[in-house]
Amino acid sequence: MRDHPIPPVTESLQYRAIGLIHATYTPADTGQLTRGQLVDANGHKLNTVVLGRMLTLMRRHLSMKLPHLWVVYPRCREEGRLHLQIAGIWEPSTLAPEVSNVTDALPEGDNFFSVRGELVFTKPKSNDLVVKIRQRTRPDGSRPLPFKIRLHGKVPVTNLRHFVSFDVRRYGQELRLESYEVISQMPSRGGRSRQARSGQQQQTR
Repeated sequence: MRDHPIPPVTESLQYRAIGLIHATYTPADTGQLTRGQLVDANGHKLNTVVLGRMLTLMRRHLSMKLPHLWVVYPRCREEGRLHLQIAGIWEPSTLAPEVSNVTDALPEGDNFFSVRGELVFTKPKSNDLVVKIRQRTRPDGSRPLPFKIRLHGKVPVTNLRHFVSFDVRRYGQELRLESYEVISQMPSRGGRSRQARSGQQQQTR
């Protein structure tokens, strides 16, 4: 069993948007767990869907009346509203009571999110950021369309078109920046960075 619900990064340009939220899941229909809301300790309600692999676990092992630490994928389909997909749960005390060296507590605490992708928009004056996330190729060879995550924080415009790793914290319906690391400049469509192409042009003049 892993000692953390968010897996470590294995590639420098590894895209992801994943987080943790301690909340109670309330299904929209008592007979159907697929859609509902996560309600946190402050009463904030977040529209949520449950991914298929979680349904059996929730039905057999979890009380929907109690809060749990959910592993979620964030989406920003509407302005000012956060949507979540439940992908897992972190509760070793319930799911793996025989493992003595794993704890429910995590160093990052509640509402921590890790977002890694291409910075495509930044407006420092209004604390607006947009990050493009590309998803893995499906088993059938098709590739899902990329999606965008809106963050709140300041990143210089010089980091546009760069791959950036963001540590963020959820406050209500917002994901607010805590720290970031610029990994590298994104390659151009031709496979080389703009900086590399610029350097070649200067050499040929």
